[in-house]
Amino acid sequence: MEERQIRAIFINGSPRKNKNTFQMLEKAMLGAKEEGARTEIINLYEIDFKGCKSCFACKLKNARTDGVCAVKDDLRPVLERCKEADVLVLGSPVYFSYPSGEIRSFMERLIFPNFSYETDENGNRIPPVKYPKQTAMIFTMNIKEKMLKDWHYDILLGTCSEQMKAGFLNCETLCACDTYQFNDYSKYAVNVFNEEAKRKQREEHFHVDLNNAYQLGRRLVNNARSTR
Repeated sequence: MEERQIRAIFINGSPRKNKNTFQMLEKAMLGAKEEGARTEIINLYEIDFKGCKSCFACKLKNARTDGVCAVKDDLRPVLERCKEADVLVLGSPVYFSYPSGEIRSFMERLIFPNFSYETDENGNRIPPVKYPKQTAMIFTMNIKEKMLKDWHYDILLGTCSEQMKAGFLNCETLCACDTYQFNDYSKYAVNVFNEEAKRKQREEHFHVDLNNAYQLGRRLVNNARSTR
């Protein structure tokens, strides 16, 4: 029997296309594609949707939502495709120490229907899904890598990965730090940043971040193939 092709979906939670977050996702998608996956990238800012409405339709006894949010809006088809995906990678810039509001609203709709409120006879939470989905969070940010713990980003951003694990049993995290924000720094009131240092960092290190994303995409597809 011919092996089913791995399906991988990449979610862009940045309002800017073709910038840092998108480029990281694009490289991860390339890695997945070169490992034989069928890939798709989705830009959340092009979709009209809101976060969880707390209707609890997904928690009704004998609910037929089957891991997909019951709200029927423009996000519903995306969530249906995410359910069928073997690999799911979410990318977001970091705004004021948190992922974008768009990605957070998406995560509410994505994860809650897959988060179990039930325990077995021993009091252990029943696993939300039969088979683990290979997931990852990619974050791009302005602060330097050495500042991550000082700013508690390991905790603030780590909660996103933990939430993904709660819904899909595993999640990797990849950060790209000290990113280049503007095409022309001279146009903006941002003298707290040194444009030359920012450009140097991008030239010397962003290609490493992109390669890490590429390897992530490859790894997730291979993990999905081995755990099916």
